[in-house]
Amino acid sequence: MPAVSIQALSKVHPGRQGPFKALDNVSFDIEAGEFFGLLGPNGAGKTTLISILAGLMKPTSGRVCVNGFDVQAQAAQARAQLGVVPQELVFDPFFKVREALRFQSGYFGIAHNDDWIDELLAGLGLEDKAEHNMRQLSGGMKRRVLVALALVHRPPVIVLDEPTAGVDVELRQSLWQFIARLNRQGHTVLLTTHYLEEAEALCSRIAMLKQGRVVALASTSELLARSASNVLRFKCDGPLPADIAAQARVTGRVVQLPINDASQIEAHLAHLRQSGVVVADVEVRKADLEDVFLDLVGEAS
Repeated sequence: MPAVSIQALSKVHPGRQGPFKALDNVSFDIEAGEFFGLLGPNGAGKTTLISILAGLMKPTSGRVCVNGFDVQAQAAQARAQLGVVPQELVFDPFFKVREALRFQSGYFGIAHNDDWIDELLAGLGLEDKAEHNMRQLSGGMKRRVLVALALVHRPPVIVLDEPTAGVDVELRQSLWQFIARLNRQGHTVLLTTHYLEEAEALCSRIAMLKQGRVVALASTSELLARSASNVLRFKCDGPLPADIAAQARVTGRVVQLPINDASQIEAHLAHLRQSGVVVADVEVRKADLEDVFLDLVGEAS
């Protein structure tokens, strides 16, 4: 039995200019113990899907089950299987950190949970903040508390919706170390992130959404194999020739071009020289998940 089963899921929102389909017949399963990535540009439908999974939104059609429990028909049982870390910093400003975790445990009928709370505080670097009021914490520390609140009832399925957005490197590292340990212990993890290097490093399988539809569903290694084997990267100040610009990914002065062999590198650089473009800091790197993502999203447009 899959940990999460999403079958023919659609969500249509009414709008002034007609209905908007946030999800369009999305189907996939996440196996027990899997570290699964859900990627897509803003507006692709990721947060809508997670809201339905968490029971916060009703689908227009389709079905979602968590460890066999239907999130609509068996809402309480399904919710107990989930630990959801939302994007937004939502917290009660009047509780201390340890108090908030104890209250959250009580919502799931769990008492005398201090040993696990202590482990969460230690694993997430919150030990010295346990008796601090929530409103005294920095944004990064509040984010850590949200993770602890989601995990306090030891859910078998952990859902992380952009958990490291806008937080420091130290939090990212400590969070991923802790979540990876829970995954090794058998917890299923569903991650949405805009940091594609995180998904590449952590996820064994990935679904990519575009305009509410799944445009790719494969193992990370299979997705990487779809891309060009290498990328030519350089910096320049002048405008690029039109044929190169059509292939390039440009970020400020940095230009990246897909390449398959050395002859393409020579041809691109010669063409740039003939066009009067001066290049600097030339390097060749392996294609990564961001290259695959941009290729697939572009194809689906």
